[in-house]
Amino acid sequence: MTRHTISVLVENKFGVLSRVAGLFSGRGYNIESLSVGETLEPNVAIMTIVTRGDDFIIEQITKQLNKLIDVIKVQDLYETDHVEREMILIKIAPKQADKAEALRITEIFRGRIVDSSQKTYTIQITGDEKKVEAFIELMKPIGVKDIVRSGKIALAREGTKGK
Repeated sequence: MTRHTISVLVENKFGVLSRVAGLFSGRGYNIESLSVGETLEPNVAIMTIVTRGDDFIIEQITKQLNKLIDVIKVQDLYETDHVEREMILIKIAPKQADKAEALRITEIFRGRIVDSSQKTYTIQITGDEKKVEAFIELMKPIGVKDIVRSGKIALAREGTKGK
């Protein structure tokens, strides 16, 4: 089963998110990641949905999404050149001996410390999935206390067809 990122432009109305999520759950499809936000037009929102499936399943998902009344446009970004990013907030509790290493790794990954206390740092990292995963793996031995992930957001590149 291949992982697909599906971009769904919808009317920004009450209940749209519920109908989209219901479409997935009603057919037994899993949503691995879901991110929703307004576009330049406040009455239009964009959903970025990450799911897995073979060609037939993804085709069914896109067809069913297109049938929903508040859906404006559906685009499977799998075959499209696109930019994707995710953000994480990760709280670490490094030992005194590991604090400099944690700060060094954060700098290498172009992260920002957004909160700190005497015992913890909360770090913000943005990037593609591989970058985020690599940062998390490097922080585990230092002492990860908590992680929150935004989910993937993505936009097709302008004027391109395939990867």
